[in-house]
Amino acid sequence: MEKLYNQDTISQAIHTEWAGKTVHFARETDSTNIWAKNLAKEGAPHGTLAVAEFQNAGRGRFARRWSAPEGSSVMMTLVLRPQIPPNCASMLTLVMGLSVAQAVEKVCRCDSRETVKETGVSAARNFCTEPGNFGVQIKWPNDVVLSRKKICGILTEMSVVGMDINYVVIGAGVNVNMKEFPAELADKATSLSRECGREFDRNEVAAAVMECFEVNYEKFAQTCDMSLLKDDYERYLANLGEVVRVLDNQNPYEGTCLGINEQGELLVRTADGGEVRKVAAGEVSVRGLYSYV
Repeated sequence: MEKLYNQDTISQAIHTEWAGKTVHFARETDSTNIWAKNLAKEGAPHGTLAVAEFQNAGRGRFARRWSAPEGSSVMMTLVLRPQIPPNCASMLTLVMGLSVAQAVEKVCRCDSRETVKETGVSAARNFCTEPGNFGVQIKWPNDVVLSRKKICGILTEMSVVGMDINYVVIGAGVNVNMKEFPAELADKATSLSRECGREFDRNEVAAAVMECFEVNYEKFAQTCDMSLLKDDYERYLANLGEVVRVLDNQNPYEGTCLGINEQGELLVRTADGGEVRKVAAGEVSVRGLYSYV
């Protein structure tokens, strides 16, 4: 039987100074991002977390629809009121991506230890805790993948007043205990449960993301760039050192992924071995040559 999942249980699981300290929970909402923006407009403080069991109008990047069966996922949006220039806000997507990747690694590793203690054997397919072995990775800029399949999408939106940020909301949808996926997504999406061989407590998943995000955000806020997080981010970066295709509608091209710079842009050396191009989040999509990742 799945553990209770509500405002109280999520709040009790989160041990942070500010990230997720105030939790709002709904059985159903249109979109946690829309809900969080309304909370922000009503004065919700920095670190407020909106969590829903089901979204009937969830959205991803480029306004794509995103939904998941009730009881299967963590669907949440964090309200931030950052004291940073508006042109730095897009990097918060990368900060959340890193946080989700670290949280997934954390809960999977904890799961492995508990399984060993209880049964004497490690969790099936525990490769998810092994960086570099197609375990948990970040598909720049806004997806987290496991075994080269998507487990999380991230959507960041911002409100600006004059020259200042009023608020930022960062939505994350993590596939936790989903068992089946539509045929069109079967080769592109997966869940923690499918990859690690057991069900997970969604309270702990949400808490791990908040705890990792708080640490990463504090580093980001020191410099308003990715300089203090770059090495950690590239440890999880899918396609690092591999050939990728940049899906620019005007000028698609292929090149080798070299990592990210301090502004969170993806660095790609063109196939002719010459120019290193900077790819900005929100402008184009980047994929491996032969797969979603």
